[in-house]
Amino acid sequence: MQTILLIDDSATMLMSLKSSLQMSGYQVETATNGVEAMTKIKSGMKPNLIITDINMPQMNGIEFIRNARPLLRFTPILVLTTESQVAKRDEAKKLGATGWLVKPVAATDLLKVIKQVLPG
Repeated sequence: MQTILLIDDSATMLMSLKSSLQMSGYQVETATNGVEAMTKIKSGMKPNLIITDINMPQMNGIEFIRNARPLLRFTPILVLTTESQVAKRDEAKKLGATGWLVKPVAATDLLKVIKQVLPG
């Protein structure tokens, strides 16, 4: 079973994403910010995919991607955010983000993107 790491400071967002992903057969781990996510990764978690928000306390999504990329070179990282600024999107892509989705995103659309970036 493939594991997806969700990083978002909104409990509601985490809950709704987690349930749609689990119903689609994924195992889901969550973190409320980049620091928490990095702790999980450094303690050995190897997610098949990461979905991160941009605007979060402690460590935002851009900083998270910058820190996580060297450890998880081939793991797809999707950004799911209310941010639609092109500059932020370009920065995230430069740092290694695989894709960028603007909230709100329908579960069906999210699952389509996940299927495109997740091998197997």
